[in-house]
Amino acid sequence: MVSGRRGEQVVSLKGGEPAYRMLVEAMSEGAATVSRSGAVLYCNGRLAELINWPPEKVIGSMVQSLVAETEGDRFEALLAEAQKGVAKGEFNLRCRDGSPVPVYLSLNRFRGYDGQALGMVITDLSEQKRKQAEEIKQAEAMHRLLLEHELSAQEEERRRIARELHDEAGQLLTSLLVGLRTLEDARKLADVKAQGQRLRKITAQAIDEVGRLARGLHPTVLDDHGLGVALSRYVSEYTKTHNIAVELKLSELDFSTLSSAIQIGLYRILQEALTNVVRHSGAKAVSIRFARLATALEVAVKDNGCGFDAKAVSASSHRLGIQSMRERAAMLGGTFSFKAQRKGTKILVQVPLANEEA
Repeated sequence: MVSGRRGEQVVSLKGGEPAYRMLVEAMSEGAATVSRSGAVLYCNGRLAELINWPPEKVIGSMVQSLVAETEGDRFEALLAEAQKGVAKGEFNLRCRDGSPVPVYLSLNRFRGYDGQALGMVITDLSEQKRKQAEEIKQAEAMHRLLLEHELSAQEEERRRIARELHDEAGQLLTSLLVGLRTLEDARKLADVKAQGQRLRKITAQAIDEVGRLARGLHPTVLDDHGLGVALSRYVSEYTKTHNIAVELKLSELDFSTLSSAIQIGLYRILQEALTNVVRHSGAKAVSIRFARLATALEVAVKDNGCGFDAKAVSASSHRLGIQSMRERAAMLGGTFSFKAQRKGTKILVQVPLANEEA
């Protein structure tokens, strides 16, 4: 770098320059030499290609003119920082047609020139930004899909509760009302006592039914005693209601170490799996096995029912609640898989454990 009457000029010594120039010109990244004020003293072909300007137009121009106007002040601060050492940052260069080109700039002083010249490397971020935009778009689409599934599941749950309230609790309350009217017309004390006993039984059934619906919405025993006790009680009630034998193997696990999200997630998955057994399999026996692996908790559910066509179900898995179970496992960072045969179905869920839990 030589200062003279015509200002600062670059003087190249013969010798090693051709080899270095070939190296810089072959780079996949843009490269330039700029003065401390920002004048472009040299640029390689890749930089000129990025902004769609001929190299001879870039050389001699001010590098500030190549940066988006809204980022001018930030770029001036980067130039000042580069006088002291390495300076880096993301910017948008202006293409010949005015379109922005996202780049990553890295500037550093050339040693031996007393800070009079700066080396600048320009990395094109267009492909990276495009991929990031696609990932964001996919994430938003997945979020919308999960939200649709959630709303659909909520509506389905409301329909189920409304149906059960009408069919079970509603009929019991209707019977209770009819019994009370009959009680008003009773003339003998013995009839009143007999009717009172019958109404007492109906009331007890209504209380049990409302309690069952409440436990289906959210089992309070899960909050009070944990997943192990909640599952044991659910399985006991399930066996009595549906006359299906369920073998529950908890393997002496300490469920208190599991987070609340994992406990409620596994409870809902098993609840859905056992509901499928009643609705679709015709099984008479089910086994539920818990096993602690090195860094995960594994739950296997196996029945001796009729099974189903796995390929056909994959196309419309929402009908068997498989999509719901898969999504719940995914929300816990785990995996869900199933294997269906002519005789029986096996569901396998694995949920990763935190370090302290493992």
